Amino acid sequence: MSTTTKTTPAARIRMVYDAFAKGDVPAVLGSFHEDITWNEAENFPYADGNPYKGADAILNGVFMRLVGEWDYFNLAGIEVYDVEGGRALATGRYQARHKGSGRELDAQFAHFWGFRDGKIISFQQYTDTKQASGVVS
Repeated sequence: MSTTTKTTPAARIRMVYDAFAKGDVPAVLGSFHEDITWNEAENFPYADGNPYKGADAILNGVFMRLVGEWDYFNLAGIEVYDVEGGRALATGRYQARHKGSGRELDAQFAHFWGFRDGKIISFQQYTDTKQASGVVS
């Protein structure tokens, strides 16, 4: 039995967050199924590309924008839960400072993750989009 099949969805997502925090983007992208669909919360600044289809779209439409537009963008207080049907739910806070405005973001988030064949097939973000929009404008 492979490590992937023994690892719970929540444990897999914890590894993704750890890789992201270390800046290991190849590990994050490697956790994605080739048919991944990624959705930012409606009215979030990066929802303009929803739905993002595939790792390249996510890399360029979300990750590269985070790096380019924010002094820092951290996820704090992350809790990850296994959800029925082989899915995972993560909650925590975004703590970030926007380069253009100099304003800081401190907002709750929830991320809902789906899996297929041991890889991430879907992502849905929920967060305070009003606060985020106010920070970037």
